[in-house]
Amino acid sequence: MNREPIKLVVVSAGLSTPSSSRLLGDRLAEAVRQSAADGGRPVEVRVVELRDLAVDVAHNLVAGFAGRTLAEAIEAVAQADGLIAVTPVFSASYSGLFKSFFDVFDNDALTGTPVLIAATGGTARHSLALEHALRPLFTYLRAVVVPTAVYAASEDWGGSGDPLIDTLPTRIARAAGELAGLLLARPPAPRAAAGAVVQFEQQLAALRPE
Repeated sequence: MNREPIKLVVVSAGLSTPSSSRLLGDRLAEAVRQSAADGGRPVEVRVVELRDLAVDVAHNLVAGFAGRTLAEAIEAVAQADGLIAVTPVFSASYSGLFKSFFDVFDNDALTGTPVLIAATGGTARHSLALEHALRPLFTYLRAVVVPTAVYAASEDWGGSGDPLIDTLPTRIARAAGELAGLLLARPPAPRAAAGAVVQFEQQLAALRPE
């Protein structure tokens, strides 16, 4: 049986501290870890907080070069065995920072990567953003998106203990089980590094005369 650790990356686009998007990402990652452990595989979790990369992402979009910190985050995502992507919903869609981060990737960087999509917002009215915005984005990037997407509105965090009302834990468990199932079904394989991401210093060195 394969005992190699599964590399799971959580991308959180939450802007506040603490962030409900980060909280949801952490709960999903823990549920995936537990489900994978039941299948005999440990999970190594890395969290990428896009809030800390906002300036680097903007510079990359303008200059076309990824700085060291952003390049490391891109490589971590591209090399992951699985991905949990969580964004707050603004104006019925993902945040601009979330979209800008994934705009940096080559179209084939996430090919075949199992992805669990999730979002947070103030009202359940925005839950459809998962299906009309996030799922098409990762389908375009050729990722394998699990069937269950998880949306957490403000009222989902104050559970009453009623299983007919408090469905967030159930949705988290179902989505995590689906992602863990995909991860357990295939061995970790080295993914193509985000080769298009070249350090700015290297770009400058290439322009210097011999």
